[in-house]
Amino acid sequence: MDKLNPANLAQFTGTTAYWRIGTSAVLTDGAKYVADAAGAYWLMDAIASYVLQFTGREEFVVAKLIVSANKAELTLDDGNSNVLDRQHIAYTDFPIQSFQMYACWSGEYWVLMLPTEY
Repeated sequence: MDKLNPANLAQFTGTTAYWRIGTSAVLTDGAKYVADAAGAYWLMDAIASYVLQFTGREEFVVAKLIVSANKAELTLDDGNSNVLDRQHIAYTDFPIQSFQMYACWSGEYWVLMLPTEY
């Protein structure tokens, strides 16, 4: 896989397909690009597993990953900086120090996307 190039992320504006990663979550083209290019399906799975608890309570969740010294903090908030949950990740080689995604409830499943795809 190609190493993730952050400059390429801005090219994703909308999606042509949804890529299922579980019974209740899908990835957009941009989210799938990140998962493939950075070997980050673990991140998509983590976000998808967390947002399940918000079904029926939240329709929009911001997932923020902050990487420092091969460790990371994954924080999920309601878009207004109200933290809903967080996870410490003991090791990661994710190539971007500060990364953000959105998760939106479609009425049937959660859609994980890049902010430019919202």
